[in-house]
Formats: sequence, C-alpha cells, structure tokens
Amino acid sequence: MINRIIWSVIILSALIAVCLFPQKKPKLTQHQRFTKITSTGKTLLPWQGPWACVLDSQNGLLWEVKTDSENVHDGYWTYSWFDGQKGKSNFGDCYFEPERCDTADLIRHTNQQSLCGQNNWRLPTAPELISLVQGPSSPSQPHIATDYFVHIKRGDYWSSEHGIPLPAQYRAKGLGATAINFHFGKSYTLPYRNAAFVMLVADIPTANTHPQLSRRATIKQHKQE
Repeated sequence: MINRIIWSVIILSALIAVCLFPQKKPKLTQHQRFTKITSTGKTLLPWQGPWACVLDSQNGLLWEVKTDSENVHDGYWTYSWFDGQKGKSNFGDCYFEPERCDTADLIRHTNQQSLCGQNNWRLPTAPELISLVQGPSSPSQPHIATDYFVHIKRGDYWSSEHGIPLPAQYRAKGLGATAINFHFGKSYTLPYRNAAFVMLVADIPTANTHPQLSRRATIKQHKQE
C-alpha cells in the first residue's frame, strides 16, 4: 500500500513538472559556413535535400556536390589533369564522354549545364581545397564535412596548380599538378596522366553569398519557420 502511494506521488509530480515546465524543441540553426544549394539555385536548410552545390560563405565559393547516379557529377569518376593545352588528355575513367575523360571535359560539361546557375566553374586552387580539410566524422570517412560534401572519396582531388616538378618516384614523367588527398588531409604532386577525383568550384562575390548567389543566378533564401 505504501509503495503504491509513493509511486502515485512520483507519477503525479512528474506530470505536474511536465505541465509547468514543458520541454522546448531543439532549435536547428544554419551551419555558420556552409549552405546547401539546389540545382536551380535555391538555398536549403541543413536537414533538407537534395542539393547540387554547397555555398562556402567564408571564402565566397560555390562547390560542386558529387553524386552516385552515374551522371556528369558522379563521385566515382576520375580524370587526368588537362587544361586544353598542358597536361594529359583522356586518361581518366568516366562514362559521359565517348573517350576516357580529363578535367577539361568535366569543366566544359558543368559550364554547359550551368550547374546551380553558374557557368564559371573551374578547378580549385590547392589552398581552396585545403580549406575544406577537417577531422573525419569517423575513421572510415574522408577529412571533409560529409554532411554537406557527400560522395567524397578518401583519395586524391586535383587542384589547378600545375607545372610543378614531380617527386623522385615520378621524376621521369617531368612535371605534374597538385592534388589534395582527403584520406590523409595532405597535398601531393602527381603526374598529369594519373586518374584522380575532381570537385569543381565557382567564384561567388563575397558580398553576395547570402542571400544572393551570383551575377547570373539569383538564390532564393529559404525562410526558416
């Protein structure tokens, strides 16, 4: 009998506490640096999708988001480094070109597509890529914010820096380009002919990163309810 009374008092006290002090729902806020952008240029809240680009408001950059749908932006495709004159053409591995592909092919297709309203896509500089490096969310994940940058592999990603003497093991191949490895979070100089991953970037005027995206595409700011 006494136990019943004690439990009744405990339950009643808990109910009174819930009524008097209701728990507030956690407030979901925007990431301080990154914003998801749809293929048509609309901003998304952090928990929404799908998204085709990531806006980096810290550096005034728009990043290509990779996919797993075997299209131009598939994260598994690799590319040799080529700018139309320097480098090695068609030594990558992709299926959107009649021949094996290179970085110039991806840039051309992405600009023709006007991904996220932009047609100024290019290879990122090494410092721009390095700025994305951060501790992995788990030991099996790449060194990048995988909640925004999906389908990024733990491998080498080409930068725009080229004409660099190769290390000893590649010296016979002459010059190469810098790549950032998202497994180790470090930079390496690789031969142009190497098949590496690519994540393109477009310049966005810093003053216009929120809420307007760029000179060509108007980004519609999502109103948080």
